[in-house]
Amino acid sequence: MASKALSQSLLSQINSALNSNPTPETVSPFSFNRCSFPTVSRSPLLSTQLKTNHSSFIPNCSSTSSHSSKDETPIELRFPAFPTVVDINQIRDILPHRFPFLLVDRVIEYNPGVSAVGIKNVTINDNFFPGHFPERPIMPGVLMVEAMAQVGGLVMLQPEMGGSRDSFFFAGIDKVRFRKPVVAGDTLVMRMTLIKLQKRFGIAKMEGKAYVGGEIACEGEFLMAMGSSE
Repeated sequence: MASKALSQSLLSQINSALNSNPTPETVSPFSFNRCSFPTVSRSPLLSTQLKTNHSSFIPNCSSTSSHSSKDETPIELRFPAFPTVVDINQIRDILPHRFPFLLVDRVIEYNPGVSAVGIKNVTINDNFFPGHFPERPIMPGVLMVEAMAQVGGLVMLQPEMGGSRDSFFFAGIDKVRFRKPVVAGDTLVMRMTLIKLQKRFGIAKMEGKAYVGGEIACEGEFLMAMGSSE
């Protein structure tokens, strides 16, 4: 019985000594390496995340284009033509201007005695482009003003206004501003609105605005001198 107690006491002392002063042999070199210099490994979860993030930068062009091509109308079918209220032959009957100075191609809106909206299709074949300018074709501002005045003439020369093409003149301009250049390929949309009419003196004041693509290209106030047909 005493021998067994002595053995247990001796074993306890040995274990205590080993735990308090571990010898170098008890430390595995592989364990030391793992603790001091951990190696970088890619876990399955991290690998999956990297693959997911990488694939998110690649757009699925084929599915997007095929979807849009089914839903969208072709560009050539999206935009309807301007309506025709007064065509070029009727314009020639009203205005005395002829080539190369007739600068209104069509009237798309007309309110008798009030306003008119006309368009000028600007093309590279217009005779002013070779000189203004050879390297950068831009419609001259004075011709934009002239085109707007011709739209005003279409309002004032109607029978209800009492004007006469034989004695109708562009009398003056005021507050004219050019907001953006007009180039070959543009469609100049011009609205002229009657502001004041003095029939006694044969003077009409009009407000004009010209647009390209919904943006103002030119604006100003116009004076028209109109005679009587009597």
